[in-house]
Amino acid sequence: MHTLYSLCFWLENTSMGSSIHNSTWMFPLIETAHLFGVVILVGAATVLDLRLMGVAFKDYTVSMVAGRFLPWIWAGFVVQVVTGILLFSSEATKMYGSDVFRVKMLLIAAAGLNALVFHVLAYRSVGTWEKDPVAPLSARFAGTFSILLWFGIVGAGRWIAYS
Repeated sequence: MHTLYSLCFWLENTSMGSSIHNSTWMFPLIETAHLFGVVILVGAATVLDLRLMGVAFKDYTVSMVAGRFLPWIWAGFVVQVVTGILLFSSEATKMYGSDVFRVKMLLIAAAGLNALVFHVLAYRSVGTWEKDPVAPLSARFAGTFSILLWFGIVGAGRWIAYS
């Protein structure tokens, strides 16, 4: 038995994992909170991404949009992580064997890497371009890639239920 599978088996059989799995209402309530988290995170990220792409909110500086929406992005992310761990714990061995779950996790990692690269590289010089209606190519790329990744993450998340 693989070590990772053993860890999944253990997690699924903890009191937390089995309580969620065996409850009539816990999984649907946690999943509903997970969906609210995705709406908050992806909605707020999309607003910022559209500004970076120069498609919308051109009358607002990038810093203004980021300042307003980054707290929502982080709040949605925290909800996603907490509820995602709870959901995973209730069916960890099923997720271990799910290719769609792996795709979702890879897309999340790519979205995090995209955000990190954007903040380390393009956002450092935001003061020189944030008032421009269209951001530099690196920022537009980061915004476009972010939207594609988050929509892929949402799609993969929904697909998990049917795989």
